[in-house]
Amino acid sequence: MINKIEQWIHQVNYSYKDVRQSCSVFEESFKGFYSPDFLKTAFFVVTDEIPKPDFPELREAGLGDFIDMDVGGITYNDTYYVKQSAANELRLHFHELVHVIQWRELTPQGFTERYIREIQDFGYDEAPLEKMAYALDGHYQKQGRHLSVEQFVRENL
Repeated sequence: MINKIEQWIHQVNYSYKDVRQSCSVFEESFKGFYSPDFLKTAFFVVTDEIPKPDFPELREAGLGDFIDMDVGGITYNDTYYVKQSAANELRLHFHELVHVIQWRELTPQGFTERYIREIQDFGYDEAPLEKMAYALDGHYQKQGRHLSVEQFVRENL
């Protein structure tokens, strides 16, 4: 199933490659949190509908609620997708960039396996990868002190 998901992600990211935008547009907004080099290698797509894999195997694995959940954004490897209605929410971009780092640190296969297991074991709201992203985007939203998000994620996975 993991291979099927990885192939689907690769296909989705490839199909949107011409409309994705570099996250370097957030360099000033996220200064002190994300390095310019990192932002140059992360991308986002503004879309009317968030792409999600809807495989029977995922529903059988108990992930139906997650698949059906209405979300403002989702990350697949180095690219995340945000709904048009949420495209100007800096906190959402900040959150999804945490996931880009998690993907890089854990590898696509490692991230996918861990994320699925965490959703199954804890549910979305209590999944450790999500809790980390929400804690960091909350820190940013409250104008917390600058910190290297890349380093923080690396040290706390």
